[in-house]
This record gives sequence, C-alpha cells and structure tokens, in this order.
Amino acid sequence: MKDNILGLRTTIYKVPDLNEAKEWYSKVFKIEPYFDEPFYVGFNIEGYELGLIPEDIPADKKTDNVLSYWGVENIEKEYNRIISLGGIESEKVKNVGGEIVIATLKDPWGNTIGLIYNPGFKNE
Repeated sequence: MKDNILGLRTTIYKVPDLNEAKEWYSKVFKIEPYFDEPFYVGFNIEGYELGLIPEDIPADKKTDNVLSYWGVENIEKEYNRIISLGGIESEKVKNVGGEIVIATLKDPWGNTIGLIYNPGFKNE
C-alpha cells in the first residue's frame, strides 16, 4: 500500500448560483453532473472530480490563490470555445517551454480555469 500523496483528485469552484453554474459547466465540459444536491454538484471529468459549492463572495472579490490546469489536446480551440460560452479572458494561450502550452480564463463567477497542453504528461 502506498503511503505517499497519490495526486490530485478534486478541484472545487465556489459559485453563487449552483443551478446556473451547473448548466454552464455542463456545456464547458460536455458532461452532466453525476451528483447534484443543493450543497454540492459533482462532475466526473475523465476520472477527476470537478465540484461546485455555493458561496456568497462576489466575483470581483475573489483572488487567484489556487490554480488547477485541465488537460486539453487543442488548447486554442478549447480556450476559444469556453470564451464563446461566456468565459472571461484572463491569460492568453502561451508556450511555457518545449511543447507545453497554458492559458487561463475566468468562469462567470470569477473562478480561474487553467488549461494545459503537455504532451509529456498523459493520463493513461
């Protein structure tokens, strides 16, 4: 049995309206939640948890103190698709070394969504 850290399992976004956020994230990730309660909405994104929980902090008062990157194959396409769904541009697509490319955007509630293309790190 391993007794070390096993890796990331869950990313949580705090939102003021769970139903509105549930609809938006269903479009962004092209999947319906597997768990849907007034206190938590959970999505299974290729074996990783995306959770939504209610909060009362306005979007303009949030800070970027934690950042998760969701892996994508075509970062430009996904970045532009999420922007077209109401995502807010934050950090444009940029190469950060070798073939690794990242970008960030905000959801309509001020949460930062990171996107990454990294051909050397595959979830298999």
